[in-house]
Amino acid sequence: MLYLASQSPRRRDLLAQLGLDFGLLDVDVPEQRLPGEPPDDYVSRVAREKAGAGLLAVVANPGAVVLGADTEVVLGDRVFGKPADADDAARMLRDLSGRSHRVVSSVWLVSAGREAHATCVSEVRVEPLDDAMVAAYVATGECFGKAGAYAIQGRFGAHVAHLAGSYTGVMGLPLHETARLLRGFGLLH
Repeated sequence: MLYLASQSPRRRDLLAQLGLDFGLLDVDVPEQRLPGEPPDDYVSRVAREKAGAGLLAVVANPGAVVLGADTEVVLGDRVFGKPADADDAARMLRDLSGRSHRVVSSVWLVSAGREAHATCVSEVRVEPLDDAMVAAYVATGECFGKAGAYAIQGRFGAHVAHLAGSYTGVMGLPLHETARLLRGFGLLH
């Protein structure tokens, strides 16, 4: 049985696109970057910790496979997680304005006897945003609960000047890499 260790509606919807039945697990993993930890390592570690925490919850279920994922917006060495409030969201968006940044999305599959992972890195360029554009977007509320304070699949998509990489990876679950991992576990054909 496959389980998704996430309460993200976007991850749930994306995983459902693969046509698999899966259970949902609510895991509480601190998303705290360690001092000196490279951004890509941080994203992978958090995804693995989510999968591991999920596996602990279903360890009595033989054949359980747990998928954990994490996605972060990275500008240089800075990791932009979810904004704390409207001011934090506006600051993030102003920092991303007119620049290219990376979106790092890591997926881990773990079971009692094995684990595998993949990381997808996409590059996103945001058009220059003036204060009115930032304020209007923050006012929609769409920025909350999203790494980097934006949802590419929502209204913010109009501000994305260029994407190189995985659209679903920027949304939070890179389907190509996820499908490849699931095939490796015999869960998808």
